[in-house]
Amino acid sequence: MAADARGSDNDSRCPALLSPEEPGPFQILNPLADVPILLVCDHASCRLPIALGNLGLDPFARRCHLAVDIGAGPLTEQLAASLGATAVLARYSRLVVDLNRQLMDASAFLEFGDGILIAGNRNLGQADKDSRADVFYWPYHKAVDEQVQRLRNVGSPPAFISVHSFTPVMNGKNRPWQIGVLWDKDTRLRDIFIADFSAAGYVVGDNEPYSGKSPHDFTIDHHAEKIRLPHIGIEIRQDLVANAASVAKIASVMHKIIASIPERLGLSDQRSTG
Repeated sequence: MAADARGSDNDSRCPALLSPEEPGPFQILNPLADVPILLVCDHASCRLPIALGNLGLDPFARRCHLAVDIGAGPLTEQLAASLGATAVLARYSRLVVDLNRQLMDASAFLEFGDGILIAGNRNLGQADKDSRADVFYWPYHKAVDEQVQRLRNVGSPPAFISVHSFTPVMNGKNRPWQIGVLWDKDTRLRDIFIADFSAAGYVVGDNEPYSGKSPHDFTIDHHAEKIRLPHIGIEIRQDLVANAASVAKIASVMHKIIASIPERLGLSDQRSTG
């Protein structure tokens, strides 16, 4: 079951950046599920709102890793379907505003990366940034907050799993890891995912190729860490989720791991007694 939500706090700015004919800033899958798992995907889409045009980018740039975490959206959708778990997915490109950054971070409104100039993000005034935040950023994070609270109210704190993907090559260097497990202070899910991915034959990065200790990891810090939810960031190398067949393969592996989490962390027991 999916919920198409436009957000309730952005009505005054919505007409300027998002027309009624366009999808809302986020999508919620299985919004009434009581499985103690919450999946989020900050960079699920390369869609740009009509009002922003193409941001000065050619078709390739609008679909490259700067604009979207390739494969992460379809992977999250498959996991939500197979697990019967709630998922919140962004419906617009991270080039509009990066939902996994603090708004004061320069990369929240990326102007340049990998030799590509994002002309539509150059010299943005504060009013422009505020408008994008009001329409896309805060409604998404409000939706995540609401799902966290709903699942906590059901009787157990959910395990919070953020799904991303990364490029096989960065700055001319091959990345040997197939999967990255990102964590900061909480090792509960870190231990499970590293052990199980490794047992399945994957080359696993422990806080590689990115670190969960980085301040850039806003979504987990904001929604999960501060209230001590079990949480993890999972990064899949993009060649492992490049098409439907490869997405299905990694989804089957992740399904087994995630489905085991409630019992392994005692979340099912908390739910039954709460």
